[in-house]
Amino acid sequence: MKPPAFDYQEPRTLDEIVELLARTDQDTTVLAGGQSLVPLLNLRLARPDVVVDINRVPGLDGVEVGDDAVVLGAMARLATLECDPVLADALPIVPEAIRLVAHPQIRNRTTLGGSLCHADPAAELPAVAVALDARLHLRARDGGRTEETADFFQSVFTTSRRPEELLTAVEFPRHQGFRFCFEEVSRRHGDFPFVGLCLGVRLEDGVVTAARLAGAGIAERPLRLPAAEAALVGHRLSGDLAEVLDAASAEVDPPSDIHGTASFRRGLLRAVIRRAAARLDQGGSR
Repeated sequence: MKPPAFDYQEPRTLDEIVELLARTDQDTTVLAGGQSLVPLLNLRLARPDVVVDINRVPGLDGVEVGDDAVVLGAMARLATLECDPVLADALPIVPEAIRLVAHPQIRNRTTLGGSLCHADPAAELPAVAVALDARLHLRARDGGRTEETADFFQSVFTTSRRPEELLTAVEFPRHQGFRFCFEEVSRRHGDFPFVGLCLGVRLEDGVVTAARLAGAGIAERPLRLPAAEAALVGHRLSGDLAEVLDAASAEVDPPSDIHGTASFRRGLLRAVIRRAAARLDQGGSR
């Protein structure tokens, strides 16, 4: 398989990137890790006029840890983030979720920004970003803006990023006192999950005082589950979670496809909530 013909551009600065993206007379796409784009090109499902390779531009892959947030460059490779000791100490849920993404060879090339902009509703990192209320920093020729994840992810493979914009960094708030974990069910390790779950809780004397919960594979975009979060408050993770599970089931309308029905995915959602609650109750993750 060979891709269709396109004009290849290899800018060396951020300003050059946004200048190329600002051209409205051509269909332009960005090449970062290429783990989604290259197969689409080879299958001729994507036919851009211009491919802008941003791999030679420095300064887009940093890790900055602050008291209130961790800022990750959009070009950071997942394999690098997975093994970063500073990130593991400051925001361990990110490397935990990354270890579930595909396989090491793919994580060596995949970028954080590419995973979020691809916006696969079953992917792990978009669900983590939604659970943590991450903020996405976008840059265009006429300036920059910051988008909330609640507004960024719109539908299957669709985000609010404009064609002339580049995602440059992702800001993850550090939710002090919270313990997070990620659970999923997939056909085999490395596959996209049928259902994935990022769960975070703050506990006081074993009782949940606050919760954050977002699912993957349960809607056309990664979805926060506020009713289930509210139901968790006041409960012990080792107690009866029927109210929480019922609330989660009621607020989702999962897709039915060749992998399973909506009812099947609701059942998996209940299972991963139980599994995540048990892990956090036993002191797993943080």
